[in-house]
Amino acid sequence: MTDGLLSESDAAHLRRWIGRSETTRDEIVAAQIAAMSATIDRDDPPPRPGDPVPPLWHWLFFMPRARRSALGRDGHPALGGFLPPVPLPRRMWAGGRIDWHAPLRVGAAAEKVSTVADVQVKHGKTGPLVFVTVRHEIRQEGETCLVEAHDIVYRGYDRGGAAPPKPQTAPAAPAFSRTVTPDPVLLFRYSALTFNGHRIHYDRSFCTGEEGYPGLVFHGPLTATLLVDLVRAEVPGAAFRSFAFRAISPLYDTAPFTLHGCETPQSEDGAYTLWALNPEGALAMQAEARIAV
Repeated sequence: MTDGLLSESDAAHLRRWIGRSETTRDEIVAAQIAAMSATIDRDDPPPRPGDPVPPLWHWLFFMPRARRSALGRDGHPALGGFLPPVPLPRRMWAGGRIDWHAPLRVGAAAEKVSTVADVQVKHGKTGPLVFVTVRHEIRQEGETCLVEAHDIVYRGYDRGGAAPPKPQTAPAAPAFSRTVTPDPVLLFRYSALTFNGHRIHYDRSFCTGEEGYPGLVFHGPLTATLLVDLVRAEVPGAAFRSFAFRAISPLYDTAPFTLHGCETPQSEDGAYTLWALNPEGALAMQAEARIAV
């Protein structure tokens, strides 16, 4: 890597990770589900063995458990290993796509098979970008419960004087909405539940002083989870078939933001368009959910 750019040889080296795979196993325990309900302020009954795991709450399990000595300065596991050793300092969850095939259930063991599906190197106005796509398949008792494509983006620090990207507007008129008032306790709890040591979510001095953000960064997966929860409130008992989301711009704990949704216009039944707006009204995340009807 020279002059802030990734060479073709750098890109070829990173693409050597395509096809690498790892398998992790975990117990789908009720305590984790109950803790998540409390974290996002849901009044759910206590989870029982056999209950289906709510959509996107599989992110509470199968987390990397790197030893403290194996962590980087930002709290992430050090580069290399299963994921490619991208030489860029910022790593963000850019989006993903999930298809559900069968319920993942509380009280039984499960396994996740993860495979590096793609590595793309691009150069934009802000410098080099590396996009890594990881395919996850979660199985329980020999049956595939869900398949997920997880998009990770790596990038450098913002260059001084660079023009900010043009804000994107809402994709539709909302039929239902919710205001979220973020706070450090919410972010800390979600970090703890997902065993996420990334300091941008709970260490304000690191986040603002060293990373240059205006406040603690709200977790992208938590935003996605709250968007799904909008549909769960609108259609109680909904069985989700698929969900896809894309992060547009970060959200912070500095001010309330809003979540919105509507049935997708001119689409088949059971499709919902969802989005999050930052305090200025610009698009922070866009998603689409499909439920069984």
